[in-house]
This record gives sequence, C-alpha cells and structure tokens, in this order.
Amino acid sequence: MKKQLLATVLSSVIGAAMLLPSVANAADYKIDTQGAHASIQFKVNHLGYSFVAGRFNDFSGDFSYDAAKIADTNLNVTINTSSVDSNHAERDKHLRSADFLNTGAFSQAQYTSTSVEDQGNGKILVNGNLTLNGVTKPVAITAEFVGEGQDPWGGYRAGFIGTTEFAMKDFGFKMDLGPASANVSLDLVIEGIKQ
Repeated sequence: MKKQLLATVLSSVIGAAMLLPSVANAADYKIDTQGAHASIQFKVNHLGYSFVAGRFNDFSGDFSYDAAKIADTNLNVTINTSSVDSNHAERDKHLRSADFLNTGAFSQAQYTSTSVEDQGNGKILVNGNLTLNGVTKPVAITAEFVGEGQDPWGGYRAGFIGTTEFAMKDFGFKMDLGPASANVSLDLVIEGIKQ
C-alpha cells in the first residue's frame, strides 16, 4: 500500500513538473568595453558628397543570450554622448551642442531591447527603444551572431554585429543638413564576457 501511494505521489509530482514552462537558460554577459572588443560607430552622409564617420568612445552595457532560446535574448546599452568622436575637435564640439546631441541637457543615450526575433542562419532582429536627446523611439537593429566560446584567459565570450538607421529629426536634432544628410547609420560590434 505504501509503495503504491509513493508511486502515485511521485507520478503526480513528475507529471506536474512536465506541465510547467521550461526555465530559460540564458547566460548573462557584460559588454567588453574595457578590452575595446566592442564599438559603436556612426556614419552620416555629408550633403550628398561624401560621409562623416565617427564613434562613441564611452559606453557600457550587458546582454543575455541562449542560442536555444533566441527570443529570450535581451540587450541594454548606455552611451556617454559627450564621448562622440569624429576625429575633428571643432565638429565634435558642434555635435555636442543643442543643434545635435545636446549633451549639456542629455548626457546619456540608452538602448533597451523589447523583443528579439530569430530570423535563421545566425541572423536576428532586435526590437527596442532608443532614448536620445530626451526622446524615446522604437529602433530595430539587424544583427548577426558571430560566435561564442572560451577565451585564452579562462572566460567565456559571445559576440554579435549589428546595424541600424534612424532619422535625426525623430530625436529632435535641430540642425537640418538637407535630405541627403537626414539619417544616421550605426554599426555595432558587441562582444560580451559571461558573468
């Protein structure tokens, strides 16, 4: 009788456990900005004649990732907007002004993912909200998984590349450089160290 009761209880517990949703095994990663294994670069068409390119030298962030459950991936990045660097001091001063990044009022930009879609073959679409110049708007990043594995220092890393584009007017930039220069393109390299 006791054996039958025990078997019934165990069967009920196992059956209930099988009905519970599986727990995500996503690993948490810190973006490796200290080792300069990540970058945020921008490019803007210059009046239809060429391009102005630059980067943000100071940013931080983290992400969670599980190759088996791409939809559970999330990404958070904070950018120090005053670290803008286009390799031209006077232009960078103008980019920090109220005409563009307005770093005196808004010293940080923030990107937080809201959903991630697996598009197959290592390609993913990251949907999220970008807060820049005091304005928050949805921005999607087209990304690609580069790889993951052990590093030579005993850690574990995962990395992605991504691109996105947005209109400057959507984020309240005051300076109008004409239709050819209306959008900003971003190229992202995100390498994280497993925590």
